Amino acid sequence: MAVRSLENLLVDELRDLLSAEKQITKALPKMAKAASSNELRSAFEEHLTQTQGQIARLEQAFETLGHAARAKKCMGMEGLIEEGKEFLEKEMEPEVLDAALIAAAQKVEHYEIASYGSARTWAQEIGQSEVADLLQATLDEEAETDRKLTELAESRVNRQAA
Repeated sequence: MAVRSLENLLVDELRDLLSAEKQITKALPKMAKAASSNELRSAFEEHLTQTQGQIARLEQAFETLGHAARAKKCMGMEGLIEEGKEFLEKEMEPEVLDAALIAAAQKVEHYEIASYGSARTWAQEIGQSEVADLLQATLDEEAETDRKLTELAESRVNRQAA
């Protein structure tokens, strides 16, 4: 698709985000399994459920815009997930691995926050308030997940890893 307008750019970004979310649904179960902290495992499992809802919102956004909900490979997410996989392949103490998993998850969250924030702003700019609202709902969830991960890291996990 030629990107000749802000709407085209938005659709292109939504396709990227759809791919990113689908990649995350494959990575989160592995992260949950690797976590030694029950709280961290629960956070990953909860975010998997949220991610499935985020995919549904993206599909709704495509429908609203009159475009097929078709993903395009998100290279950024692929790289972040590959980077996170490296932790799973290293020999680490369980508490240290938990700290590494949080860091990897927060890199993903920050990438998503930037992407959803841009897409939401573009949707607002072109008068697609329904799409903007859908994206804002996901943006709010991503920010809350990031906050919970920070709280978990700072209150327990990092201290235990030290």
